[in-house]
Parts: sequence; C-alpha cells; structure tokens
Amino acid sequence: MRTSGILLHISSLPSEYGIGTMGKEAYKFIDFLHRANQSLWQILPVCPTSYGDSPYQSFSTYAGNPYFIDFDLLRKEGLLKKSEYSNIDWGSDPEYVDYEKIYNNRYTVLKKAYKRFKDTDKSDFYKFLDENERWISNYALFMSIKDEHNGKCWLQWEDSLKNRNPHSLWLFKESHIDEIEFWEFVQYKFYEQWHALKEYAHENGVKIVGDIPIYVALDSADVWVAPDLFELDDDLAPTAVAGCPPDDFSEDGQLWGNPLYAWQRHKETDYAWWTDRIRLATELYDIVRIDHFRGFDEFYSIPYGDETARNGKWVKGPGMELFDKLSEKLGELPIIAEDLGFMTDSVKKLLKDSKFPGMKVLEFAFYPDSDSEYLPHNFDKNCVAYIGTHDNPPIKEWLSETDKKSVDFAKEYMGFTLKSENDFVWALTRLLLSSTADTAIISMQDCLELGSESRMNTPSTALGNWQWRMKPDALTKKLEKKLAALTKLYGRCNLKGSK
Repeated sequence: MRTSGILLHISSLPSEYGIGTMGKEAYKFIDFLHRANQSLWQILPVCPTSYGDSPYQSFSTYAGNPYFIDFDLLRKEGLLKKSEYSNIDWGSDPEYVDYEKIYNNRYTVLKKAYKRFKDTDKSDFYKFLDENERWISNYALFMSIKDEHNGKCWLQWEDSLKNRNPHSLWLFKESHIDEIEFWEFVQYKFYEQWHALKEYAHENGVKIVGDIPIYVALDSADVWVAPDLFELDDDLAPTAVAGCPPDDFSEDGQLWGNPLYAWQRHKETDYAWWTDRIRLATELYDIVRIDHFRGFDEFYSIPYGDETARNGKWVKGPGMELFDKLSEKLGELPIIAEDLGFMTDSVKKLLKDSKFPGMKVLEFAFYPDSDSEYLPHNFDKNCVAYIGTHDNPPIKEWLSETDKKSVDFAKEYMGFTLKSENDFVWALTRLLLSSTADTAIISMQDCLELGSESRMNTPSTALGNWQWRMKPDALTKKLEKKLAALTKLYGRCNLKGSK
C-alpha cells in the first residue's frame, strides 16, 4: 500500500507554554493530517531529554517526556489552575523552545498538579504502576536519587546507591516516598495523555511512526539498573563508547559517548532486555524507526576517554539472530531501519534478511557523476523515502549550501521549470510522492517552505538543536488542499472520507 505522512516532532507544535504538548494543537495537527490525506505522523523519540536536550540522549528508554504533558488537560481534570502556569515566562520566541526556562519552571507546575492528585481516587494510577512495574519503579527511584544529588550522573553517587545496595535503596525509598511517587505520577499522566492522542489519531486514519535510538545514555536508569548488559569496568565506567568514524563530513568522526552493549550477555539472557524494549516501543507507536541500524551488524567501538572518534574500531554485532529472536517472541515487527550512510555488504544482507524497509533521502541523491541509490529510479518499493530527515537541512537551506552542479543536476532530473526556491521545494515534494517507494515522508519545515531558521538538528554540534517550533497559524487551508491533491494524484491517499 502506498502511503505518505509528515515528520514533525511533538516539541515543534505551537504552544503558549514554551514547547509543543499532547494538547489541543496535537489534536489540530491530526485533523490537518486527515484533511490533507496523510496517513502517517512521524515523530522523534518521546523519552525524557537529558543534557543537550536531545531526544536521542535520555534518562530512560521507557519513560515519556514530562515536557509534553499538557497543562490545559490537567486543568480540565481539576489538577491545575490556569493562573498557576499562564503567567510564567516560558520564552519570548514562539518559533523556538527555550529549554532552560522549560526545565526551571515545568516541574514546579507539575508538582502542584501532583499535590492535588494525591487527594483523588488513585485506583487507575495503581493499575498503571502494576502494568509497568518492570521499569517505572526503578525510573522513579533513579530520578529521585538524581534530584537529591543535584542532577549528578549516577556514577558520581555514593557507592551504596551507585552499586544498588538493597538496604541503601530501601532506606532511600522510605525517606523519599513522596518524591518517588511524583515521578510515577508524571509518567502516569504522560501515558494517559499519549494513549488518548494515539486513539484520536487512529480514529482519523493516522498511524504514529515513532523513533528509538539504538543506544541508551550512560546517565540513565537503564544502565544503572542493568550494568551487566553494557561494556563497563569493575567501577561501572564504560570501557568503550559509541560513535562513527571520520568521513568526508567530519575529520574527527562522531563521538556519541553512549555505552556499548555487552552482546554476549544479551544472548545469554535470550535477549530479554531487547524484547522488553521493542515490545514497549510497538505498544507506544504503530511503526518503529530504529536509528543507526548498521550497529546491529557491526558497531564502532571507541576507547572510553578519547576526545575524538579517530581511534575506534568496528566490532561484530548480533546480526539477524537478534531479530529472529524478537520475531519469535513478538511476531511480525513493524520496524523501519535507518540504514543511511556507508553500508557494507553485510549490512545490506542484514536489511534484506530482516525484510524491514530501509530509508532513502533525496538530498543525498544529486551527484552529477554518480547513479546514486537515492535517486528515485533506483528505489526499492520496500523503503521509506524522505527529502530530508531531522538531521538534514530543509530544502531551502540545502539549496544555499549545495554546489551548483548538484542543484543543476537536480533540476535536470526533475524536469520542472523552476522560477523560485519555493518551486524547487514543491518539485522535490512531487518527485518524492511520485516515486515507487511504498512510503513517503515530508518534513513539516519543507511543507511550510522554511529555511535554515527551522533546522531541527545539525549532527556533531552541541548547541542550537531541537528548538524549532511551528507558528500557530501555519496550518492553512491552502497548504492542506495542496497536500491533499498531490497525495491523491500520486496514489497515496488511503484515508476513509479523504478528499
């Protein structure tokens, strides 16, 4: 089935309170998708962000981001008063997220909601805790201890808590019952609002395409709870970390710093941790994009403490054995494999054996002297095609930084008469939608004809990322009708009652 959708993270939705949430603007966006004949909404990871505000570096692979909890929905439940959050300075620019102000103010508001929640019927809350016991109690404990230590990484806690001494953990729990329950309450409300939003999407024929990073953050409940599943030394520090080798785009490579998996230990446990992770991801999302799929075939191992990725080496990963085991336990896996970059023959074989759709990006296609695999005439049907992802520039920025030969080749390939940058945007959009790819995803920034000011992430940079937000009046009837017509024209319209 040919489908199409829009890439827009929740944080990028309009909001009066500094960052996009699962409130009315999310519901309005689903309405827009339905009317525009789009059947997919792709987002980035919804887990809590940690240092650098990246959704790919989180304190937990299971928890939801507290920033996305909608205050107005809590007010309707009687848990907040409008005055408790409407008069706070959430940032002066409606097109950017001010993460410092969000961090400093949001938890104060949520704690007011929690204080009122304590006097309500908590039977559904306790049911939620029981259903999520495998992760939520450890996560809530982890965040409470972290708060007690002024946000320090768990490796800097006293040995008894760092090493999870049972008696020390019990003492901490007994003396911090309220703080721990607060973090459980936050997750309860996140998941409650999320499932309501997802149900509304389904009612409108829209599926959610989610995203999980292949690795977890070192400073996370995941590593603290199960250190034996990662390559750590006797003091629980990493022996090696993840990244990518030097290439044409980065002479030092990319040093991500995530701990590497102890794959032999995962195998000994019958891949139980990965089974839990993928099970939750497929419950949370309808389709799951896994970042850096290559790492399952071979992963790049960089000595811990190195300041660049130059001295790393490739090490064999679990390969198809992992996905065979996951399929055995979970059934058919609705996974998209992020297979961008240099792919070896063994990675290509893994992708083929898994039968997962890979990704194609038009911005990588237009090299005049190369018959690129990213040119639409080379697409397999079983792929997900993009103009660009969250790591790529919007088309207008791409035009300004790409050499003239490549731009001229793109124009020749498309065969359209292009009088402006906006013409180029929509010519590429037509090329994407008309391609043989089963699935086509357009970024919201390109739909809105935006440039460098709207870029979501520039890889290998620490500042200025994940901040862009859509203007409140951006979703016009004109744009809606334009997308609806193109989607129908190229046979990607699958919604009941679509135009």
